Amino acid sequence: MHGLVVAVDRGRMTVRLDGAGGPPVDVTAMRARELGRHGVVVGDRVRIVGDTSGRTDSLARIVVIEERTTVLRRTADDADPTERVVVANADHLVVVTSVTEPEPATGFIDRCLVAAYAGGLAPMLCLTKTDLGSPQPLLDRYAGLEVEAVAVSRAQPLDELVERLRGRTSVLVGQSGVGKSTLVNRLVPDAARATAEVTKVGKGRHTSSSAVLLDLPGGGRVVDTPGIRSFGLAHVTADDVLAAFDDLAEAAVDCPPLCGHGTADPDCALDGWAAAGPPARAERLGSFRRLLDAVGQLGPGY
Repeated sequence: MHGLVVAVDRGRMTVRLDGAGGPPVDVTAMRARELGRHGVVVGDRVRIVGDTSGRTDSLARIVVIEERTTVLRRTADDADPTERVVVANADHLVVVTSVTEPEPATGFIDRCLVAAYAGGLAPMLCLTKTDLGSPQPLLDRYAGLEVEAVAVSRAQPLDELVERLRGRTSVLVGQSGVGKSTLVNRLVPDAARATAEVTKVGKGRHTSSSAVLLDLPGGGRVVDTPGIRSFGLAHVTADDVLAAFDDLAEAAVDCPPLCGHGTADPDCALDGWAAAGPPARAERLGSFRRLLDAVGQLGPGY
C-alpha cells in the first residue's frame, strides 16, 4: 500500500493513506531495516506493509521510498559537510520575511533561494507586515532573479497567497519574528489541532525541529518547518546554483574550466554576456553572484 509521509518524530512516521472511498487514514510506521541508512522525510512517497488500520498502537513498516522529484537539503552546521534532506517532493519554497520589525535578513533569504534552486524547488517570497513598511526594496533587490513574490498584511485577506499555493506542495521557512507561525495559522485555521493529530507518534511528542505537512482548506499542502533557522550550504557548489538559470548556464559554456562564475574570475564568460545585452542582464548577473556569495560565506552569521 502506498502513502505520503506527513510527519516524522523520533524514528516513527505518520503516513497518510488514501481512503478507499472514505477519508484518508493516518498510519504510524517505522522504517524497515532493509532500507539501510536511507532516511525517511516529510513529503516522501512510500510503500508500507503490515498493520495499516490506523488504530491506536498499530504499527506498519516502510519498505520502499519512491524516487524523489525534488529535495530541500541543508547542513546541520556550516562546518558539517553532511547533506540532510529536510523535505522531499515539494513544488516550491516559500521564504517568509517581514519588510520591517525585524528588518529583512537578506543573507538568510539568499541562502534559502540557493537551497531552493539547488534542490529543484521554485522559490517564492512572502513579504509580511506590509502594513508597517514598503515591500519595494526587497522586490527591487530580487527583481533580477524573477522570483515570484506576494505581499501580505495582518489587516488584509490572504486571497492572493492562497491562490498561489493552491494545488501545490509548498515548504514555508522563516526566521523568528517574521510572522510565519501566524501565517500558517491563518492558512490552516485548525493547524494546531491538525499538527497534534499527525504527530501523535512517539506518544504525542513533537520535536521543534520536525517538519509537518498540513492540508490547505482550498486545496494544496503546506509544510511547516519550525526548526529551520538557517541553511548551511556546505554541500552546494556554484554549478548547482547555475543549473537553475538556463540563460546563464548557456552563456557559461564558454567559461574556462573550473570557473567559479564570480567577480574574482577574470575570464568568466558571464561578464561578456552581460555587457553584450540590455541592462537587465547586468542586474540578473549581479543577483546571481549575490547568491554565489551566500554559498561561499560559511560563517554562522545567518
